[in-house]
Amino acid sequence: MTFDLSVAIPTYNGADRLPKLLEKLRSQFDTDRFSWEILIIDNNSTDSTAALIQDIQKSWNFPYPLRYCFEAEQGLAFARNRGITEAQGELVAFLDDDNHPDPDWVAQAYQFAQNHPQAGAFGGQIHGEFAISPPANFKRIESFLAIRERGSEPHLYQPQHLSLPPGAALVVRRQVWLDNVPKRLHLVGRIQGSMLAGEDYEALLYIHRAGWEIWYNPAMHTYHQIPPHRLEKSYLVSLIRGSSLCLCYLRMLNAKHWQKPLIFLRMILGSSKRILQHWLKSRRYPQTDLVATCEWEFLQSSLLSPFYYLLNLFPKKAEPECDISSKSA
Repeated sequence: MTFDLSVAIPTYNGADRLPKLLEKLRSQFDTDRFSWEILIIDNNSTDSTAALIQDIQKSWNFPYPLRYCFEAEQGLAFARNRGITEAQGELVAFLDDDNHPDPDWVAQAYQFAQNHPQAGAFGGQIHGEFAISPPANFKRIESFLAIRERGSEPHLYQPQHLSLPPGAALVVRRQVWLDNVPKRLHLVGRIQGSMLAGEDYEALLYIHRAGWEIWYNPAMHTYHQIPPHRLEKSYLVSLIRGSSLCLCYLRMLNAKHWQKPLIFLRMILGSSKRILQHWLKSRRYPQTDLVATCEWEFLQSSLLSPFYYLLNLFPKKAEPECDISSKSA
């Protein structure tokens, strides 16, 4: 059976978070005009996620099915790829287990895809719901927590400048992903103590390279649940480091060979200049300034990113292993 849309939820030890998200999805309205499903991708959880979903399925009495699959290979990239493989919808709308969508989120996702047939992927507004209040100047670094509030008008992202939506609350055309995104990405997500990220951007850059547009849809609202530990300095510094060390690889991904030395040099010079400017400004800040510390980490890791690339931590560009059994319209 095929559907118009699949809501795919990668989760790791999400037994405490999934019930609230499923409640939000059961409250969706204006979905009678299309068919859809909910798919849980259990990414090797060690808690009671599997038993929880089995119990919910026993009493599930809704026109949209609730399905479950297990992905043993740890990493968000593997979970999302498994979601694409297992989904039966022409559109795949990803939600992390800590993203709570508005009641019209699914309907807005479906309608935007109908109105923008050249959109291979799109994301909406992601608002932060903080368990404790963040610092007053936290807005300067909130994007590292996948918060996106880019205004009330739809517009194209700019992948050439690494302006892209996060993987959370992202909607993609399934066949576009299958045709263009490798089954194994270089960037696989935060696993085994590593915070190296960028897997969502890598997938989107392959989609962009194939000529598809990537959009911002302000009518889709989700709310990222942010517990206290995600505002701790150790967590944020590690998160920002992992999000920044991959920048050179991402910039090189769709670059022509002659452009790569220029990108390499520009990243070093640009990062060095910004580090100097930041030091001249932030040396007046108290040592306890969380945001200044995070900004400093971003600049240092951005400067190191070209050397990560040069040291063959990303030795070979992956080529898509595509499912070409059917093409998108």
